[in-house]
Amino acid sequence: MADDYRRQGLELERRIFELDAKCSALKAEKQDDDYLQNASAILDKLKSYYRQGGESSSLSKLLQDYTQVILDITFYEENKLVDQEFPEECSPFKIQQLLQDLTEPEVLVGRLAPSQEAVLGLELLECLYWRRGALLYMYCHTLHQRKQWIKKNKETFLKCIQEGVRYLMRMLQVRNSVKLNDGVVLHDTATAGFLAEGIFSDTHLLTMMYIGEMCFWAVKYEDYSSDMVDCKEDRLQFRDIGTQILNKYVLACEGPLQGQGWNTENAKEILSVLQ
Repeated sequence: MADDYRRQGLELERRIFELDAKCSALKAEKQDDDYLQNASAILDKLKSYYRQGGESSSLSKLLQDYTQVILDITFYEENKLVDQEFPEECSPFKIQQLLQDLTEPEVLVGRLAPSQEAVLGLELLECLYWRRGALLYMYCHTLHQRKQWIKKNKETFLKCIQEGVRYLMRMLQVRNSVKLNDGVVLHDTATAGFLAEGIFSDTHLLTMMYIGEMCFWAVKYEDYSSDMVDCKEDRLQFRDIGTQILNKYVLACEGPLQGQGWNTENAKEILSVLQ
């Protein structure tokens, strides 16, 4: 067991120094990027920890800092893809690489510690799912406008949608909805309603809208032709998921959040198709 932990600790140390080299190379492209600067500062702290013998920091803190570095570096890389409007020749490979990078903290935590939530904390875990789902949403949003590409690559498009919806649904499930009969006292009924529905922030609302849009695209392009029969059982029920999520979104935005800048017009248009 001790040897396993030692090997895993060395693996984390190796990855930290690899990320430091990658961060330095990216900073050569854009020296003043805030996310790369933040990643570099955290990496300096992590390298110092290992050079001093690794005695002054907990495993939980190390993994949290490592995860933040991953989030910062990949955010810079994602922004490059978005600015370039997801070039067809390199985007599939680059997106898979980013998804793998954003999955790695969970993999490491799974090896080094038994409870991801206890180690990373709910916010970091939510962010890892959100970032993967939002990346695929932005990619699919771009592909959705390339009609000729979709005609030739519909199955790939639908797989990206399915993967993105799964990540975003996981994001919404990280925090268990507050049970209002579990001794929780909330004097603000609007807040109580949000928590009961699992809505904890603006990002949760945006996630719901993203899920609804992706389900709409899936329903629009999905069919059960002969080349898709084998995977039919594995597909999400996009119509049902989109309807449920967007109904919650509309109720929140036209109820307690009315006048707060949340628009429901697109959600209602999608619901008219899904229902």
